Amino acid sequence: MRNPSCFLHGPGKAEIEDQPVPELTDPHEVLVHFWRHGGIQTHITAPLVMGHEASGTVAAVGTSVTRVKVGDRVAIEPGHPCRRCDRCKEGRYNLCPHVRFAAAPPNTHGLLCKFWKAPEDFVHRVAADRISLQEVVLLEPLAVAVHGARLAQIKPGETVIVTGCGTVGLLCAAVAVRVFGAHRAILFDIVEARVDFAREYLGVEAYLLDKSATAEENAVAIKHRFDLDEGSVDAVIEASGAQSSIQLGIYLVRPGGSYVQAGLGESKPRVPMLALSEKELRVMGSFRYGADDFALAVEVVERRLVVLKPLISTVTPFYRVTEAWEMTGRGEGIKNLIEGVRD
Repeated sequence: MRNPSCFLHGPGKAEIEDQPVPELTDPHEVLVHFWRHGGIQTHITAPLVMGHEASGTVAAVGTSVTRVKVGDRVAIEPGHPCRRCDRCKEGRYNLCPHVRFAAAPPNTHGLLCKFWKAPEDFVHRVAADRISLQEVVLLEPLAVAVHGARLAQIKPGETVIVTGCGTVGLLCAAVAVRVFGAHRAILFDIVEARVDFAREYLGVEAYLLDKSATAEENAVAIKHRFDLDEGSVDAVIEASGAQSSIQLGIYLVRPGGSYVQAGLGESKPRVPMLALSEKELRVMGSFRYGADDFALAVEVVERRLVVLKPLISTVTPFYRVTEAWEMTGRGEGIKNLIEGVRD
């Protein structure tokens, strides 16, 4: 096969099939040879190549490419906007209604393949001596965390709460403290292993939520446990998508504080609207990443402000891709990588 690709055909059915090596038809395009991890929860109606988190090496460049050269190691920004609509023109290209995002139905194939073509400004070169290709894979979720922390408008000395100790939640807390200067970060989760990992990885306070308690009851317990008054929590970044965590975050943040919804979960959760309104909260949704978020993520890892390697739990060969999916589905590990196709 010239370009082996992992196609998802439906629930529990994935097959390695060949597809053409992409041709560079625009002078500003590059061709990337991959080492990647990825897959988004989605419903498909036709076979679709999965994967949206990736790193690789530039294999070819268009005649007008100046940002990268053949052999450069790069992180991949997997959503390509139209560049012409009002959202793109105002610099919010993550909200472009015409964006083509990797592994998004019905027909935008993802990154679980040997070669991928992208515009040169959507691949981000990383210093070869400062970060491994395995770690570069995690620049995509790190960019998500950068975007969420920016929206929270975190200032030096503030206290930030992050609900959810998955990859994005962990990175949101890391960015809040080590990039934006938060004085204190507290993380919450309902899985004890994740809470323990958060404490060890970040060296911050982390708390196992009582699944049998209401959000209000957990809020009372947390305030007592961490000595928080009504004005203590300046910002909440919700990174789990769980209804109970959404409610908890609104109960904990101070009046006039920031609440950012970074996690995806229930489409219509119940929100404590009275508390939200009476506190006059600044509430923001957070969707992927926007202008300069990837660039800042690259700088963060190259300066070693955030270390990504501890998040990598396993590396699975490309032709055993479904094993990695099964591990993730069982809740094993933090990040389970899928190795690229070897030459």
